Amino acid sequence: MKCATVLGMICLLTACAGDPATHADAMAQPAGLQREQVQTGAFLLTSYARITRTDQPLTVYIEGDGMAWRSRNRPSDDPTPHHVLGLSLAVADTSANVVYLARPCQFTPMSVNPRCAVTYWTDKRYAEEVVASMNAAVTQYLRRLPGQRVNLVGYSGGGALAVLVAARRQDVASLRTVAGNLDHAAVNRLHQVSPMPDSLNAIDVAQRVATIPQLHVSGADDTVVPPSVARSFVAAVGPCAQLRIVDGMAHESDWAARWPGLKAIALPCS
Repeated sequence: MKCATVLGMICLLTACAGDPATHADAMAQPAGLQREQVQTGAFLLTSYARITRTDQPLTVYIEGDGMAWRSRNRPSDDPTPHHVLGLSLAVADTSANVVYLARPCQFTPMSVNPRCAVTYWTDKRYAEEVVASMNAAVTQYLRRLPGQRVNLVGYSGGGALAVLVAARRQDVASLRTVAGNLDHAAVNRLHQVSPMPDSLNAIDVAQRVATIPQLHVSGADDTVVPPSVARSFVAAVGPCAQLRIVDGMAHESDWAARWPGLKAIALPCS
C-alpha cells in the first residue's frame, strides 16, 4: 500500500463529530443548496445545487480529497470529508446559480457506486475517469442553463480537478482555486510520500488553460500545499493567472469567511 499524502492525513485532525452527510445538509440548506445525485457513467456523484436564474452563469465548486487516509499507511474506508471546506465556499457564494460537487465516492453510498474502490481516493484521485466524471457533471448542470458559461472553483485537491476539467472545456468563464494542489508531483516530493503516476497533474495542462481568467489563492501559513506550488502554476500559465497569498491562513483555515472578498477580486484577461 502506498504511503498517504499529508493532504489526506490532515482530515483526521479537523474531523467534525457526527454523520458527515447530516452535517453537510445542515450547512447547505440555509443557503438554498439542495442535495442531488448525478449519474456520470463511471460514478454516481453527490451534489448540492441552487439554480434560480437561467440568464446567469453557473458557478461550480469542487471538494477537496476528503478523508482519504486514516494513517500514513492505512487508507480510509470512506473518503467522505468531515470538514467540508469546498461546501463552505459554495455556501458563502450568493450567486444565482451555484453547484457543489463532491468527489467520487464521497457522500454517495458505496452500494450504489460499484466503481468505488480505495484507489480512487488514494493514488488515482485525479485519474482520467475521475476527471471525466466531474466534467460530465458540469455538462449536465449547464444543460439547465442553455447558452451560459461556467465559473470553476476548487478547494485543495478539488483545485487540481477544476484545472483539469477546465482544460477540456470551451465554456469556462473563470477558474479559481483555494489552497489548490496544482502540482501533486511537487507536493508529494515535498512531503516525501509516494508519487501518483495514475493521476493527471494540473500543472501539465497549464498552457491549455492559459487564456482563462484565473485566481489562485494560497495561505501564507499553509504547510500542506505551500504557496510555492501556486506560484509555480501561475508562472506556467502566464498573464491570465493571478496569485493571492493570504497572511495568517493555513490549509484548513476558515476560507469561507474570506471568500466573498477573494471572489470579488478582478481577474486578469476578463
